Amino acid sequence: MEAPPRGRIADRISAANEQVFVGRETELLLLREALAGGPDAPSVLWVHGPGGIGKSALIRQYAKEAAADRTVVHIDGRVVPAAPQAFETAAETAVRAPRALLLIDTFEYCQSLEGWLRDEFLPGLPADTLVVVAGRHAPDVRWSADPGWADVLKVIALGDLGADEAATFLEKRGVDPARRDALLAFACGHPLALVLAVHASAGHDLPASRPWEPTAEIVAPLLRNILGELPGPRHRLALEVCAQAHLTTETLLRAMVGDDAPELFAWMREQPYIDRCTEGVFPHDAVREALAADLKWRDPERFDQLYRRLHRHLVERIGSASRGRLLPYVGSLQFLYRGAGHMAQSHAWYTPGLVEDHPYDPADEADVLALAERGEGADTTGPLRYWLENRPQDFRVQRLRGTSPATAFSAWLRPEPSQGREHDPVAEAAWEHVDVHGPLAPGEHIVVGRFHVYPRQYQRPSPVMDLMLWRMLGELLRDTDLAWSFIVLRDDGFWDAHMNFCDMAPLDRLVMVGGHPYRLFAHDWRDMSPRDWLAEKQRTLLTDTDDDGDFTVTTLTDRPSAPVPSAHAMSKPEFTVAVRSALRDLRRPQALEANPLRHSRLIVDHGMTLREVLSNAVAGLVTARGGDKAHQVATLAFLEGAPTQEAAARRLQMPYSTYRRHLTTAISRIEERLWQHEQTGLPLLPP
Repeated sequence: MEAPPRGRIADRISAANEQVFVGRETELLLLREALAGGPDAPSVLWVHGPGGIGKSALIRQYAKEAAADRTVVHIDGRVVPAAPQAFETAAETAVRAPRALLLIDTFEYCQSLEGWLRDEFLPGLPADTLVVVAGRHAPDVRWSADPGWADVLKVIALGDLGADEAATFLEKRGVDPARRDALLAFACGHPLALVLAVHASAGHDLPASRPWEPTAEIVAPLLRNILGELPGPRHRLALEVCAQAHLTTETLLRAMVGDDAPELFAWMREQPYIDRCTEGVFPHDAVREALAADLKWRDPERFDQLYRRLHRHLVERIGSASRGRLLPYVGSLQFLYRGAGHMAQSHAWYTPGLVEDHPYDPADEADVLALAERGEGADTTGPLRYWLENRPQDFRVQRLRGTSPATAFSAWLRPEPSQGREHDPVAEAAWEHVDVHGPLAPGEHIVVGRFHVYPRQYQRPSPVMDLMLWRMLGELLRDTDLAWSFIVLRDDGFWDAHMNFCDMAPLDRLVMVGGHPYRLFAHDWRDMSPRDWLAEKQRTLLTDTDDDGDFTVTTLTDRPSAPVPSAHAMSKPEFTVAVRSALRDLRRPQALEANPLRHSRLIVDHGMTLREVLSNAVAGLVTARGGDKAHQVATLAFLEGAPTQEAAARRLQMPYSTYRRHLTTAISRIEERLWQHEQTGLPLLPP
């Protein structure tokens, strides 16, 4: 009996690679068009991108696509000496064979041959030869400066995998669906980061309640592969600054590293893993996260020092910047908080420069009114016309880069006392709130974030909404003698968590404008200025104590037809989120009605309402050791209500930081008690 043919190990490796290869449809189409020939087909494809982005995987796929009818010659730049004669010897088959495909991978290792390749080697190849060069660096500008190469060379900047492609990759690798979101968030579509994350997560059987986080075994090889050998420690420091900053300019780098910033910035901007825009440079997302995780693991003290220095520098620049330069600094400051509270859900963090922010001009009036009708309805233009006529200096318009009509508009109103009460129901609600909590002192004023209109993505994370949020924070930090701020948003629950993180308390009163409900979020600044508040917020996040930033709510909905998950299937973290959301909404019956706790054993098994159960939990705080303060704070925060946390602290005659500490304790005890009763099935009765 004849023995079956013996395969090769290489065949198994190739089959495995083929099985998990995903995406790159555009790049494969370009190869197929080049292989097909034609008068406009390129003869040279130049693929470039940072280390680990998948260039070699694409090259292997190119070889597979062409193997049927082309002689494929593969040159690895790591192996071939960077000398013309050695290179010609390695490529000899491609020179002789008709219709050959010459693949030159890891060209960065023989980058010194680029001029010779362009001027001597490639022009001498047969016209039916197709060449693919793959390396970390884009071709030298002299290629594009030579008109002879215009139709011959096609440059391909290889980027990340798309979100669906990255998810497909994890699915093909058999990653547990419960782990995929964390891996996707870390890798940001970077193929090598995905591979390393898959490998590391497969070796750790973590409980479902514990989130996956990148470890040194992932970060170290990822950085080693992407960054390569750095010239020195100062270059590493420059990259660490770039990883923390939203955008890095030479000015910012000088403030952080000193006088050698010009040299370091010039080096950094040329690296393949650094992107650039009109406002500065920024690293690839996976590189940013890996650099930050590595520094935090290696030297947490230096990580915090770098954070503090960058924070201080940005606050100083916000105070001194012109209005035209304000937003980049505010955006960079906001970026430092991107992992706190619900900042990740409320900001888009798109590539900077996609949208431009401009002062309102009377010539914009028609565009602004049309945007308001599309985004909010024709009945809303009455208050808008009033404010455009009386406070035009408080409006901004946003334009997509390269377009002239306004695509969105916003307003940060600074009305005179009682201004707008008779013309805008939102202004009436704001002034009514001020009247209840004490008149303005001489020189004090209020501000109202009144309009945030972008019809295409109305009040949802987008490059436009990012600018609107940044403008509001920037104006707050530069304001003086401010008594109250009010931010007005459509009352659909989306922004509740973000406003809570920013200590902006919702008013009980809903305002109807044009048939839509709007909620005012208020903050009393009379005891603590915006700058002092920000400093306190920063200290809280850095020390991770007294931090009610974690006390956030999930997205709410007022649509009773929306599916509500059963609490029986909740993990403890999911249960905790539902509890915090319910506490936040105790005085908002409609929002409380949508909370998944309504279907828990706590409610269903004992015929109690969710409000009754939560009220009993708050009342029970007094029975714990030292529970008097926690009970007082929770009663005021959740059952009685206060316009702001600062106002609640004043009413209880507590320092603000002490109030926050007791609130955190109260929330934690309520969560644990509710969870205990949910597990045991016992009713939660009043003490």
